[in-house]
Amino acid sequence: MELVHVDGQDRGEVVLYALSTCGWCGKTKNLLTSLDVAFDYVYVDLLERDEMEQVYAEMMQRYNPSGSFPTLVINGTVIVGFQEDEIREALA
Repeated sequence: MELVHVDGQDRGEVVLYALSTCGWCGKTKNLLTSLDVAFDYVYVDLLERDEMEQVYAEMMQRYNPSGSFPTLVINGTVIVGFQEDEIREALA
């Protein structure tokens, strides 16, 4: 899986699993950008089919059994959905 990197302040490992068509995923990405946080993201729906299935299965197994988006992992803390207060707290 190739992640896209967004430059910003290093707050540890921040990875966003998102869909390109998901409004809440876009809000999460915009929030991270506005907070000047360095993070990596992947649009799962834009991957090739085999890789998409592999990444989705891994995301569900490791982080979010419900398989919903966005799934944000901040230094091991998993935040499902656009949860602005939780995101800000995890980055503090």
